[in-house]
Amino acid sequence: MDLQGRSDPGQAPDARHVSDPGHTSDPGHTSDAGHALAWALAILQAPPGRTLDRLSGVLAEALPHRALAILTGDCARSPMRTHGEPALADKISSAELARLAGSVDIGTPYFGPAALAGDTRPVLGAASAPSGASGALLVIVPDDGVVPDAAVRGTVQQLWDLACLHLAGYAAQAHPEPLAGNRAAAGERARVIAELTDAHTAALTAMLGALRSRTLDDTTARRTATDIAVSALIELRATSDLDRALSEETAGEAFARLTERLDPLIRYSDVALDLVPPPRAHQLLPSDIANTARAVVRGTVLIMLEQEGVGRIRVAWHAENTELRIDLRDDGPGALAPDALAIHRLSDRVTALGGTLALDAAPGWGSTLTATLPLAASETASAHALDSLNPRELQVLECLTQGYRNRRIAEQLHISEHTVKFHVANVLEKLSVGSRGEAAAVARDLGRAVPAPPRRPASTAQ
Repeated sequence: MDLQGRSDPGQAPDARHVSDPGHTSDPGHTSDAGHALAWALAILQAPPGRTLDRLSGVLAEALPHRALAILTGDCARSPMRTHGEPALADKISSAELARLAGSVDIGTPYFGPAALAGDTRPVLGAASAPSGASGALLVIVPDDGVVPDAAVRGTVQQLWDLACLHLAGYAAQAHPEPLAGNRAAAGERARVIAELTDAHTAALTAMLGALRSRTLDDTTARRTATDIAVSALIELRATSDLDRALSEETAGEAFARLTERLDPLIRYSDVALDLVPPPRAHQLLPSDIANTARAVVRGTVLIMLEQEGVGRIRVAWHAENTELRIDLRDDGPGALAPDALAIHRLSDRVTALGGTLALDAAPGWGSTLTATLPLAASETASAHALDSLNPRELQVLECLTQGYRNRRIAEQLHISEHTVKFHVANVLEKLSVGSRGEAAAVARDLGRAVPAPPRRPASTAQ
């Protein structure tokens, strides 16, 4: 199934085209303005928990539908919500929505086939990313045979933009303490989901490559696919322990781990992968920088592999004193869009660490993605920055310099993980940094001693 196309699915003989009921050729028509204002007012008056069903009611006339679903990266408590026929809405998964997000450009509605609720069906998708938000996806399953025209698609996009601004306004007015905790939890959840999605997609892509290979017989192909699946399971089980153990890696070690993760993707593919390691292989990288760099490369390679006509992808790392630069280039059709939600979310991961991401696509010449990740502490930190932290926050900061994850910090300090997230959010805000790695770098660069976390009491033999 190709979700990158923008053409409508095959129209059934009895397909019903629907159009905006208030749309006329006269832009000043009273009916048109009345519909628009009534719909906007209905959405603005909805509390956050009722936005989806209110949106469903507003769209019922313009676009008869069976179900709606949303996926957002800003809410840790309920990132996915559904509304509509229980037999359909209850079967929609966040993994299906995350996959569809890679095919929907921000501001450009998509209508076409998608895997949703365990089946392939026509859907209308709209993506929006208000300033400061991580981006949100709306997916609508129209009634059987309904094909929305361009006016309806545009209306859906505008209403979804309005709904996202409405929700962003509620978030901005929330109490700062729970909001900080929620944002920290949402960021961590988004990171974990992105990494697991990339790992899952990479494993399936590698398995399909082996099964479809023309150079392997059936028995060898099945054995190879089984080996790839087993390796993927081992990687998933080992990654969390390895990430907790590492606080820093050399650029060479980080690139070697990336090579291992990319190899199954192209082993039995017709696409050649050129890997250019960093010249300064002994340059130290904080673990969060190394993890993000690998995630950005693998996520981008997966996006590039989905294009038709790609024969070669080049990946190069350049480690300098102050930054790590990542360059990816393909020789595909040059159709990747900077506003695609999948690219937007990769950009979010980079900007969260104070970096930048840029995509340059030239039709017929391929696409180039460049990402930079800072290795030095933020210049806004001063020698007095640590003085603003209370004793508990200083202990949390010390744990961050050791590369500890939230669970390990909670065990060390004998507090809950929720409390750890709250303290981490406060540390980042007070030090004026955007990531745990930057906070640890500030502590190291300022050369100030911070209290060591209390040691856990040794267990007593029974």
